[in-house]
Amino acid sequence: MKIILQKDVINLGDAGEVKEVADGYARNFLFPKKLAIRASEGSTKMALHQKRLADLKKEKKAKEMKNLSSQIDGQSIEIKVKTGENDKIFGSVTSGDISNALSAKGFSVDKRKIDLEQPIKSLGEFKIKLRLAENVQATINLAVIGQG
Repeated sequence: MKIILQKDVINLGDAGEVKEVADGYARNFLFPKKLAIRASEGSTKMALHQKRLADLKKEKKAKEMKNLSSQIDGQSIEIKVKTGENDKIFGSVTSGDISNALSAKGFSVDKRKIDLEQPIKSLGEFKIKLRLAENVQATINLAVIGQG
């Protein structure tokens, strides 16, 4: 059965592609989850048009992220955290905290684009990578400072 993918499907293809799959796979998995629609002549043309629009949108987003990357790369931010005895942090500094600190400086970065292997649980300075788009990265300097 020929189908048009509505969303990216792992090990099958990307949204907008026309694929040949088994009837049962399409009926029992792809169609109920609205991952694909049956391919007809009209829907194939529509899918190709949507794919072109999605590619243009992706290009525009990549340009915006490259511009943001050039502005944000090398910026320094400080986050003040409450500390106890021996400068032990209560809680941790997460990607959400870093995103809020960047927003305060005028940069809108989604917390999911901040590459933290694990939350920061100590005072000090850190280099944080931001994955803004495919092949677009930036690095910021983060200083975690104790407060009381």
